[in-house]
Amino acid sequence: MDWSVTNAFKSFKDMEPKSVMDMALLPNIDPIDIGLGSSEKGNANAVTTAKPRKKTMTSVYLKFFETAPDGKSRRCKFCGQSYSIATATGNLGRHLGNRHPGYDKSGDAVSNSAPQPTTTVIKKSQPQAKVSHVDYDHLNWLLIKWLIVASLPPSTLEEKWLVNSYKFLNPSIQLWPGERCKAVFREVFRSMQEDVRASLDQVSSKVSIALDFWTSYEHIYYMSVTCQWIDENWSFQKVLLDICHIPQPCGGAEIYHSLVKVLKMYNIESRVLSCTHDNSQTAVHACHTLKEDLDGQKVGPFCYIPCAARTLNLIIDDGLRTTKPVISKIREFLLELNASGEMTEDFIQLTTAYQEGSWKFPLDASARWSGNYQMLDIVRKASKSIDAVIRKYEETLGNRMLLNSTEKNAVNIVHQYLEPFYKTTTNICTSKVPTIGLVLFFMDHISETIALCRDSRLSPDWLKNAAEDMAIKARNYNNQVCNIFTYMTAILDPRIKGELISESLSSENYLEEARTHFMRYYSTSHFPSMTSGYSAQEIEDGGSVSFAEEIARKKRRASLSTATDELTQYLSEPPAPIPTDVLEWWKVNSTRYPRLSVMARDFLAVQATSVAPEELFCSKADEIDKQRYCMPHDSTQALLCIRSWTQGGIKLKFKSTEIDYERLMELAASAAADNSTPGSDKKQK
Repeated sequence: MDWSVTNAFKSFKDMEPKSVMDMALLPNIDPIDIGLGSSEKGNANAVTTAKPRKKTMTSVYLKFFETAPDGKSRRCKFCGQSYSIATATGNLGRHLGNRHPGYDKSGDAVSNSAPQPTTTVIKKSQPQAKVSHVDYDHLNWLLIKWLIVASLPPSTLEEKWLVNSYKFLNPSIQLWPGERCKAVFREVFRSMQEDVRASLDQVSSKVSIALDFWTSYEHIYYMSVTCQWIDENWSFQKVLLDICHIPQPCGGAEIYHSLVKVLKMYNIESRVLSCTHDNSQTAVHACHTLKEDLDGQKVGPFCYIPCAARTLNLIIDDGLRTTKPVISKIREFLLELNASGEMTEDFIQLTTAYQEGSWKFPLDASARWSGNYQMLDIVRKASKSIDAVIRKYEETLGNRMLLNSTEKNAVNIVHQYLEPFYKTTTNICTSKVPTIGLVLFFMDHISETIALCRDSRLSPDWLKNAAEDMAIKARNYNNQVCNIFTYMTAILDPRIKGELISESLSSENYLEEARTHFMRYYSTSHFPSMTSGYSAQEIEDGGSVSFAEEIARKKRRASLSTATDELTQYLSEPPAPIPTDVLEWWKVNSTRYPRLSVMARDFLAVQATSVAPEELFCSKADEIDKQRYCMPHDSTQALLCIRSWTQGGIKLKFKSTEIDYERLMELAASAAADNSTPGSDKKQK
């Protein structure tokens, strides 16, 4: 989906300078304080002050230039730069100020006969006061962009040494105070929120939402609400709707009311098909209440499911339980290894000598699943090299990091047992379309792996105990996702259909319910012309069709009126290969299954995870958690939403006007050229 809003709103390139300047960021503040260009008033002042200056400063500037014999050019006595004899003296003055600071003090060295320049030369900044002020406004908007990209609170701009750094460059620079930045963020948030709402109004299919929760350092409980759907071009679209503060006591009722408020804000409460939650009981309670509410309003079917990624993470955590002390030792070693270039070089040489593989530095030492598996992997594959490095740097590392044979054996067992889990998480993280059907396919394999370990005579008791706890979590997840909605979502994945679906979902009753749902909601409502007595083509023909054509059309209508034919034909074909792009498959086959494809657009948008899997299993999640935890309450909603929206392609806007950062950079480059290029007489933009 194209998030561009440039067709609805004018960009800065299309705006007159005055209209840009008229944008006041705060009430009761002169627009020039936060303008994105020069005002007419400012230009007028520049003109009136330039005239007397040009008249009074001519002899002063010409003192430092010598006229060529041909009388057509002047040359700087300091650097030899030549200018046309018609060049304005103001440009000569700018050349001296930019290229030769302090030139008035060097006057005697250039020409002893010339009088010493007066102090009026130093007042060169006066006619540029307005221009430099505009530049500071541009700078502040660029800093706003920096705060958004880096997820930093507006108070960052008030940090003493950041301000001092800018003052070092130019003492007259004025950064916007934190309160003004907060007001800017709030207004930008409101403007961009309107664009998000307008975009959702254009969505013709059902949408699915996902909930995520966290607590900040201020002990404020937050909920993020993300919306996902499949557009008419069969592409996934996702947008963050809001970051909600959940009031005390932060229970299911508070979550429910906050969620309903967001759905009504974006006018999608009647189009929500599903909600994926974070597995917490409060979220389950809120989703259950929402389902009762929507069912009572008869707005259509609604379901809620747990997050597969969080469930899998909890299952893996049980599998790592026994080896966590060993993993902590190895993590400490890897942190030292990453920090020391000498140790790293020794380790690389040793792994080459021992043929223990090649390792890419820095090694992943995060506490996430990706880092934990790295700990197991390096012990299993490079044990000799680790021991050699620890012994060589015994004075620095000590012997506490050395593993005994029992610990190494435990690591090898757990590594072998959890390898399918690592492959599963990798596939889920890298899959272009991690549909419900694909995720249930992987989760079914995980359940089988756990059962094999638990029932094997070769598994040690400590691992069997861990597998028992893992099995409980897997069964709990399967029980929650075992319903008609996930069944329909799974079979509409052409890679899964009925053949690769898990046994818990393989129910003849589910298939019949799916047929009923298909016929009730998708057989006729979307295709009235296919089920009416006469088609649009027949009406255009005025009813004057041949007898044979009339018979042919009746047969086509009879075939199309049997809505289950599409579903039956679709399920009768073998599943597509697992690497198949699901959305591309439906895009190509939507003409074969016109009704079923509409249903597929709705159900394939159901999210299997409440967060992107890589944000849970990989080290990327550490940075996300850090940003969320450290964000102050007065900036969290606006800053995180704006950041997500800009990353998704929505233009940053202020009061319905796009902030054209490319244009700002062009202006900055132009100003720099004006200051550095001799003889330039460019018009201010």
